[in-house]
Amino acid sequence: MARTATRSSSRGAATFRCTECGWQTAKWVGRCGECQAWGSVAEVGTVTARTAAAPVTRPAVPIAEVDASHATARPTEVAEFDRVLGGGLVPGAVVLVAGEPGIGKSTLLLDVAGRAARSGVAGERRVLYVSGEESAAQVRARAERIEAMARTLYLASETDLATLLGQVEQVDPELLVVDSVQTVSSAEVEGAAGNVAQVREVAASLIALAKARGIAVLLVGHVTKDGSIAGPRVLEHLVDVVVQFEGDRHSRLRLVRAVKNRYGPTDEVGCFDLSDVGIVGLADPSGLFLSGRTAQVPGTCVTVTLEGRRPLVTEVQALVTQSSLSTPRRATSGLDAARVSMVLAVLDKRASAPIGGSDAYLSTVGGVRLTEPAADLAVTLALAGAITDRPLPDGTVAFGEVGLAGEIRPVTGAHRRLAEAARLGFRRAVVPTGVLGAGPVPDGIDVLEVGTVREAVGRALHPGG
Repeated sequence: MARTATRSSSRGAATFRCTECGWQTAKWVGRCGECQAWGSVAEVGTVTARTAAAPVTRPAVPIAEVDASHATARPTEVAEFDRVLGGGLVPGAVVLVAGEPGIGKSTLLLDVAGRAARSGVAGERRVLYVSGEESAAQVRARAERIEAMARTLYLASETDLATLLGQVEQVDPELLVVDSVQTVSSAEVEGAAGNVAQVREVAASLIALAKARGIAVLLVGHVTKDGSIAGPRVLEHLVDVVVQFEGDRHSRLRLVRAVKNRYGPTDEVGCFDLSDVGIVGLADPSGLFLSGRTAQVPGTCVTVTLEGRRPLVTEVQALVTQSSLSTPRRATSGLDAARVSMVLAVLDKRASAPIGGSDAYLSTVGGVRLTEPAADLAVTLALAGAITDRPLPDGTVAFGEVGLAGEIRPVTGAHRRLAEAARLGFRRAVVPTGVLGAGPVPDGIDVLEVGTVREAVGRALHPGG
């Protein structure tokens, strides 16, 4: 009996790991307990012994003696991209740029590569651009079109990881661009390019390369139908920066925001204009999110949202019509559908708005996406104007968060929002109660404080009542 127990314990316990996030368990389960992915748990081997300590080759040093100069960001000469990154690219950093097909990822990174090679930001002016989707001739044609040509910008069309690493050894660049991580595969890993195992191996190899050689790496990543980054979730955890490319494919405006950044803020946004001659940063994009019409129309309201430290003036449009369906339709574009549904419910309950049997359509102008709660009040006033067929007075902006009890809550950066509205010529602002007492109000703008949804609708749409 004792002999049997000894033999059983020496075999060890099987280990199962999630291929998406790396979560481990002692037995197989159909659904990952960490990321909730189905069918992603697979056996990876047996655990028979603990890892033994190894000799230390690089001893730990006091934190004050660590050389921080190697973590200094170097500008890319693309001001809007530097704003998102937190000042530029850090040597050894790996940046994942994700977005829908055709949104402009390759154009932006080729522009960054060309500027880095010309300006000497990349150390010895050597930049390597590896394309797994296009030939070198196609990349050169785009570089000529967007004026990204540089003598020390090297192009390669490779899909094999080993060959890509060989190109890096030969060129010895200070900046590496890989377009895209889903098209590169390793012969050491089974499966086609783009599957979970291949993406993990390629990303891990490039990250190890970046840290060992101290070069900045820009990776292009594909996205799925729901907008999330394709491939294993662990990819986003491994890289240093994750940048999301946003925008309407039918519009020239593009927004770049960092959703993860180990070297800078994650609340900044960069604005770009994508055209036939390339992609250009927009230092003052506020006017792009306004319709530009000369007459006021019922169902529209302008708000001021904060993207990082940058205030953006954006117009919200609403259309409410009688529904012919048993279940009224709710459609949104550029707005959070859940928050719009909440605002509709608050209007119905707290302001007695006849919205129950009507279709409601809401959209933003210019393809911008509003996720900040400060846009709630503008959505409320746009809906109220569409229901009553009464436009807001000319030159009106509104911002504030709407609560389920019908109250208007204050938001951060109110005076920065008012200053931006006054700069663009707006003369009237509907804001939460308490803004006037928090600081000076810019000249030329009349501030109307409101405390509830019912008060906001009444005073904004009936200023003389």
